[in-house]
Amino acid sequence: MKPDDPLLRILACPLDKGPLALIAEEGVLYNPRLRRRYPILDGVPQLLPTSGEQVSPEEHERLLSRMQAAGGAHGAAGASEGGARP
Repeated sequence: MKPDDPLLRILACPLDKGPLALIAEEGVLYNPRLRRRYPILDGVPQLLPTSGEQVSPEEHERLLSRMQAAGGAHGAAGASEGGARP
């Protein structure tokens, strides 16, 4: 999956139905609001609620940095909400 893939516009987190950010280098879609990442296996996003994994606060910050370095990846609008969580 690439950052300009039109599929990214319609993909949503299965839990909060919000947008996801592609972190292509790691092959994941990330929801910064819930701090959950979903794998992309063989080009197919795994978007079942059980496929996602909760990330630590440190991993969350690292993924946010990746999103910002990518120039505000799709879904980054929710990043400020995710950053405010305890």
